[in-house]
Amino acid sequence: MHKELVRNVIPLISPWETQRIRSTGLALTGRCERHRHQHWSVKSCLVFVLLHCWVVADAQELEARAYSAAPTGTNFLLANYARQTGQALTDPSLPISDIRARFNLFGIGYARVFDFVGRSASIGLFVPFADGDVAGKVFDAPNQVHRAGLGDIRLRLAVDLVGGPAMTREEFAQRTPGTIVGASLQVIAPTGQYDPARLINLGTNRWAIKPEIGVSHPIGNWFVEVDAGVWFYSDNDAFLRSHRRSQAPLAALQLHGGYDFRPGLWIAADLGYFFGGETAVDSSTNGDRQQNSRYGVTLSLPLAGGWSAKLAASKGLSTRFGGAYKAVSLTIQYRWFDH
Repeated sequence: MHKELVRNVIPLISPWETQRIRSTGLALTGRCERHRHQHWSVKSCLVFVLLHCWVVADAQELEARAYSAAPTGTNFLLANYARQTGQALTDPSLPISDIRARFNLFGIGYARVFDFVGRSASIGLFVPFADGDVAGKVFDAPNQVHRAGLGDIRLRLAVDLVGGPAMTREEFAQRTPGTIVGASLQVIAPTGQYDPARLINLGTNRWAIKPEIGVSHPIGNWFVEVDAGVWFYSDNDAFLRSHRRSQAPLAALQLHGGYDFRPGLWIAADLGYFFGGETAVDSSTNGDRQQNSRYGVTLSLPLAGGWSAKLAASKGLSTRFGGAYKAVSLTIQYRWFDH
């Protein structure tokens, strides 16, 4: 009933930003202090590209069983760790090459299932933290940087519209699984670290919302799922101090198919397609429309006394803009019920 990671999307460095890089006359030694408001350092340029790739990567996560049923009064406490490694695909005209990143992502979250006018519903909160290293060449000179800090808080509200009535634990144990049609609204709040005077920030300084609808259908012990949603973004009106950065809606389609061995023990194959999301700076579009796809696998394992674990791995299938990355994650979850 919950979705652990719901993250924002920012594309790779744009033509507008490319021109700004060229106009600053970057030197391999970085910038002088007296020009700290006018010039970007080599490392800043490098980190800018990779942090943007990382955020794109996180928005393209694959999440199976997003609308699975649970009894009213169920509580979830979770801790998540994800590792992402890969190469960034950049504009060939940029003086940046051989860019690779390694990010460790941590987070804690809480979710609760409740009765919403007779339907099963859930609300969840997730707080992320990122730690990463970036290496690459700028003007053929090797550079490496490190960034760490808190990201933007995520909130998700979901309701099972069809096939998901609110149930007690006793009713839930006696139910016959059926088709579920659910809807959700995910929100990313601009609560992460952000300084408008800095080029590099872990926060995005903008709101993002994603309405989504999903269908889950059991076929014996097998199940198939389809989720479709669209990210909508507010503008960041403090991009590099006084510029305004905007982004068009980004659509996401996910397909999942899996097998239930027994309650809590299941495996799923995942496929996702993401398109749209072109950005603009000060009303000048950047021609960076995304058209990316990913595939992966998810395994859920029940543990003792209300504990469970979920392992997931995914890889880019095709990437037009963003990071061509591999990702693995582990989520440890504790579940308890109201008395």
